[in-house]
Amino acid sequence: MPSQILSPKRKAISDSSRAMFIWIAAMSAVVGVCAVVAIFLARQIEFKGRVVGEMTKTADTLAKNNKVAKELTSNVGVLETNASLNSIKANSDENALQVVLDALPADRNPLALGASLQQSLLSGIDGLSVESLTVDPEGEKSEDNADTKDRGKINFDLQVSASKANTIKEMLVRFEKSIRVIDIDSVVIERGDDRYLATIKGHAYYQPAKEVSLGQKTVPAQKGGR
Repeated sequence: MPSQILSPKRKAISDSSRAMFIWIAAMSAVVGVCAVVAIFLARQIEFKGRVVGEMTKTADTLAKNNKVAKELTSNVGVLETNASLNSIKANSDENALQVVLDALPADRNPLALGASLQQSLLSGIDGLSVESLTVDPEGEKSEDNADTKDRGKINFDLQVSASKANTIKEMLVRFEKSIRVIDIDSVVIERGDDRYLATIKGHAYYQPAKEVSLGQKTVPAQKGGR
């Protein structure tokens, strides 16, 4: 029918509209793909930047540690020839650095402390008798305070007797001059008929060894992620 036949002009307009719609749809798809790719590339660049930043920090830390290690090795070598440390060694064949380890052990060892008290500080004093010695009676680590940060304490209770007060004084002087740091918390001296009885509470310190090791750090793909 004539009414159903499109004129060439209307047909051209219809074809142009259809082509325009197709082009707009295609360009929208291209723009969307480009936006997704751009976001992906931006995230990858930001992620790579954070990875490089962490690697730079690691390299700087290793360089500083290497420098400090050389200085530490040099200082340790000097301590090995230190006259003061060599003069107070327990055994002449020991290294001078053993004095430092004896002064502040790395392990919490109540048995070793008890043996040290009996063999080094309480033995060889004429007229001194050890009535009782209990090391770490509470069986637990004492709380650290601000002055002993990162250190642990081992408590001990000691009771000795002597016929002369100077004998107990000599023992206390030994505690003061001990290589290992020992603090006396309290001293109670009672006088009997022919002897003095001293009840002493104190503690020694230890410091756990520091562990140095290389670890791994995971850089999350998204900033602030886990």
